[in-house]
Amino acid sequence: MDLEEDEVIVLTDDDGEEHEFNLIDTITVNDKEYAILQPVEEEEAIILRFGIDDEGDEVLYDIEDDEEWEKVADAWQEIAGEEDV
Repeated sequence: MDLEEDEVIVLTDDDGEEHEFNLIDTITVNDKEYAILQPVEEEEAIILRFGIDDEGDEVLYDIEDDEEWEKVADAWQEIAGEEDV
C-alpha cells in the first residue's frame, strides 16, 4: 500500500461504517508489513497488518494473535524511542 506518514486514511469496518485515521508509521516485522494508525478523534494508536484479500486487493487486517501484536508493538516502541533521541 502506498501510504505517506501523517496521511489521513479512511477505513470501512465490517458494518460499512467509515473511520478516519492518521498514519503514524509503517514497519516491517518478521517479513510482514504493519501500519501504525491513530484514530483522528482518539489518542491511542492501533496496529493493523497489511495483507491481500481474495480479490487480490491490498487491505489492512486486525492482528488476532497476541504474541504477534506484542512483537510489533515492541518493535514500534523501539523505533519511536530512537526517533525521540
